[in-house]
Amino acid sequence: MNLFRKTTTAPVPPAAGHGPAISLDKVPSGLVSLAKTAAVSLEKKGLTGQRAAVYLVLDHSGSMQPFYRDGSVQRLAEQALGLSVNLDDDGQVPLVYFESHVSQVEDVRLDGYQGVINRTHPSVRWGSTHYGRAIDYVTDLHHRNPLPGLVIFQTDGEPDSRRDAEAALRESSKEPLFFAFVGFGDNISFLEKLDDLRGRAVDNASFFHARDPHRVTDEQLYDGITHEYASWLAAATTAGIVR
Repeated sequence: MNLFRKTTTAPVPPAAGHGPAISLDKVPSGLVSLAKTAAVSLEKKGLTGQRAAVYLVLDHSGSMQPFYRDGSVQRLAEQALGLSVNLDDDGQVPLVYFESHVSQVEDVRLDGYQGVINRTHPSVRWGSTHYGRAIDYVTDLHHRNPLPGLVIFQTDGEPDSRRDAEAALRESSKEPLFFAFVGFGDNISFLEKLDDLRGRAVDNASFFHARDPHRVTDEQLYDGITHEYASWLAAATTAGIVR
């Protein structure tokens, strides 16, 4: 089942390390399987040993409520942390909620990942869906980080402003930041268009459709998140965006 679009291959810059950024003996037992599965997806793309800062950006619009209730969003937070174990040694993933506004409440951490979504999202209001502000926010957040950034950007619907979303993604393409869009549900037509957006310095985004998150395996999700990251990394390095 092909749940993501555009499979590409490209030479990847030499890896900075030789394996996971965090030794598995320091990873909580509940995350070890996720970390190992993520490592396989990275290896498929020649990304073993690469280092990156991972971010998790979550849609908190009203239509997302069922995905918060059924544990889909918590599972994604754990999957993001499992990926980060391989890429970043700080043991945490900045957690950003967005609706019409943007909120950064708490990081997803190795020492506190269980229940992190139910612990944090109730303090965030339910709103609409402003991609542009969320993209701008995480771009600013990453600005001084010396590592390239991999943003897992989850949503289930159309943005408040297509123009703002497109402008924000074009502007972010000048930065060492890659957006892996993950679509829950069926309303994902704009994400498909955003994946092919013209006018960017480099192609800095991918799209993976997790229509029913409970039916998507960890392997499928990680393959979907990483399948264009290697090509972006090569292109952004050639363009001098990643140094």
